[in-house]
Amino acid sequence: MFEDFDFIGKELFEAGLISSHGGNLSIRKDDSIFITRRDVMLAHLKEEDIIEVPVEGSGERDVEASRELVVHRAIYKNTNAKAIVHAHPDYATALSLTESKIIPQDAEGSFFLRSVPVVKVREAIGSEEVAKMLPPIFSSNYVVAVIKGHGSFSAAGSLKEAYHYTSCLEKTCKVIAISRSMEQKQRPQEHRGPRKAIPPSIGVMDRSRKRDFRGRGRRR
Repeated sequence: MFEDFDFIGKELFEAGLISSHGGNLSIRKDDSIFITRRDVMLAHLKEEDIIEVPVEGSGERDVEASRELVVHRAIYKNTNAKAIVHAHPDYATALSLTESKIIPQDAEGSFFLRSVPVVKVREAIGSEEVAKMLPPIFSSNYVVAVIKGHGSFSAAGSLKEAYHYTSCLEKTCKVIAISRSMEQKQRPQEHRGPRKAIPPSIGVMDRSRKRDFRGRGRRR
């Protein structure tokens, strides 16, 4: 079990999906949740950094567990999930600031994710509000969701599967961001339109003004 936590923790950090002390992982085993310790570095986990707490009620070690325990516990109590990955992917978090739902444009994202709900809450970190809103989402066949301005939660059958969905989410959000950037670069050229003719008074002498000048010369 620890090997899975250790492997996924390193993968998340090396892929840039979490900061040094960001993110958290958990799995459910029977009536227990095994979750990473509060403020731990996922890229440098030790066996004592995995905290066991009950699925139902509360346990003596709750205070040692990640601040997101309330969210993990709610998901396990109300869905069939066996593992959860919470990460802070940059592109997904950025898109969550403007989107109500993320619709993949790439083939892989469309196949594995279909669409990704963006959850807007007042308190994003370790809140009862998030704990209340995520279980119905994961019970509706979504595999990953993004908390606006905070990060992603993925619930699956294993840590590797949840990590796959998290990685896939960030890739699809990066594709969307690059695509929009390319569209913005092309837009000014498309609206530039045909070049306007030079007014007769600029650069070329107006014939009517030339005749007047000559006429005045002859009268003198």
